[in-house]
Amino acid sequence: MIVAAAVAVLALAAVCLGQPVIPPHRLPAVLGDRASVEFVVLWELRVPRLAVAVFGGAAIGAAGLLLQEALRNPLAVPELLGVSSGAALAVAVCVVWALPVPYGLHPLLGLAGAACGGALCLAAARTARGASATLLVGAAVSTAIQALLLAVMATAERIQYDMLFRYLVGSLTGVMWEQAAHVLPWSLLAVPLVVLCVPVLGLLRLGDDTAAALGSRVGRARLGVLAVASLLIGCVTGPCGPLAWVGFVAPLLARRLRPHDEARTWLPWSAALGALVVLAADLVARLALAPVETPLGAWTALLGVLAGAVLLRGEAVRPRAAARDGRAGGSR
Repeated sequence: MIVAAAVAVLALAAVCLGQPVIPPHRLPAVLGDRASVEFVVLWELRVPRLAVAVFGGAAIGAAGLLLQEALRNPLAVPELLGVSSGAALAVAVCVVWALPVPYGLHPLLGLAGAACGGALCLAAARTARGASATLLVGAAVSTAIQALLLAVMATAERIQYDMLFRYLVGSLTGVMWEQAAHVLPWSLLAVPLVVLCVPVLGLLRLGDDTAAALGSRVGRARLGVLAVASLLIGCVTGPCGPLAWVGFVAPLLARRLRPHDEARTWLPWSAALGALVVLAADLVARLALAPVETPLGAWTALLGVLAGAVLLRGEAVRPRAAARDGRAGGSR
């Protein structure tokens, strides 16, 4: 309830704050006056941006949990799947090499690049044996795609570099219903696929040998979960660029809030916390240095690094405290 209330409060702030400020009690009147400037700002700019922030944050939060559970590693992040870098590379190639693709189709181009990056990573991961090896293969593929991205960016002119900067960092600036149409259907389509992943995660959590003994094809099961995670990440990265660290910190927060639960309970919590992180970071990006709007990805990275450091420190302190209590009990 607290997380849902926090999301509701931040959502209300997202549609009310900015230039112009629209008080909450005036929202129905503004929505009823289609001829006003406030209606255009509210309905054409703030509401689609809010929808993308909520659905996109939830998708990345859920994808982060899928990755961490499938690879049995709390440090597994969506950035290691090649999806974010694949989307960035596709858009960069289109802009720098002046390909004849209309600007309105750039989100679809980014989504296609995200799918190709994820597919390349999954194809390479088929040769990996075990969760750790899969994670290393994904990191290697992602690094290779980022190297290609740097090579393309090195040939960019100044104006092209300025155009790509916000996208490569991650931003919701200029998001309208056209961009939201590339996020909402794909994220909703992934919901039943995520539900199908829950029993698979339960098996993978037992370890590869135990899961195989129970009749599970571990390699295929893990690749299937990674494919669903790629879809979730790609539907957001295509229109908005990479929103770093959201898929890392949201599952960590979910586990901290519900330490004795399992993946099926953590998934909705991780999705809600992902939406909360993106909403909070987007508000800061819009208002912190107003009227200048800073890139959202910079704030998600900052919030994610700080929260992750605190959470991981707490995870490290807990075993030491338990060990001290055990020694104290033994001495008595």
